[in-house]
Amino acid sequence: MSYGDYLALDTLLDAQHPRAVPPEHDELLFIIQHQTSELWFKLVIHELRSARELIAADELAPALKRLARVKHIQATLSEQWTVLATLTPSEYARFRRFLATSSGFQSLQYRVVEFMLGNKKPDMVRVFDGRPDAVAQLEAELHEPSLYDVFLQLLARRGLPVPAELLERDWSQPYVESEALIDVIAQVYADPERYWDIYETCEELVDLEDNFQLWRFRHLKTVERIIGMGRGTGGSAGVPFLRRALEQSFFPELYHVRGRIAEGTIGD
Repeated sequence: MSYGDYLALDTLLDAQHPRAVPPEHDELLFIIQHQTSELWFKLVIHELRSARELIAADELAPALKRLARVKHIQATLSEQWTVLATLTPSEYARFRRFLATSSGFQSLQYRVVEFMLGNKKPDMVRVFDGRPDAVAQLEAELHEPSLYDVFLQLLARRGLPVPAELLERDWSQPYVESEALIDVIAQVYADPERYWDIYETCEELVDLEDNFQLWRFRHLKTVERIIGMGRGTGGSAGVPFLRRALEQSFFPELYHVRGRIAEGTIGD
């Protein structure tokens, strides 16, 4: 077997089909940027699924290895925006109309990643109406516990008083922050030596969210640089929509516990 055969390079390198007429030099950059992002998302999903299964099996050490890999992928995805940022508004305008109604908003894999991290939005499934395979995949993920959900289940198995309503909820609904859970997380941060692997996992999850927010921010600034405050393709709101996404948190209690630490109120 050759290198090209093993990697199916004939298929991979024949998957770029610029549509502009006449051809535009910069369209290939735009296509490859988004295709490579989708390949990285595929690996993120692969690693997050494994991490979730491992946490559910009380195997934190290999789960943290998976999350460490995801963090490196996130760094690559964020850095990738600097390549697309070399595209000027004038260059993009020359081929933008050939995108028609396509939009990154329609990325199935991105939505799967968000669902896996806990940003469950049942209405988003309708974006994929007309694609039964995509709808089925999203519906399945919608009803699975998120990475955070399985972590909270692990905390309960370890004897920490996680509120029952967080352990027996409808997984398809958006997660609602719990003041009582902040008290539980505070116990971990008050005695990291006792809860070391849990404490470490908390910090890994914070890293994961920080990296995701950095990716969102770089996305926002790249879009802003190229199209300003104009609407995105496919009718999306563009920069305002991306800015609202920065306010979303996957693991809110892991951030709010920091306020207690800063104020010296842990253990009160």
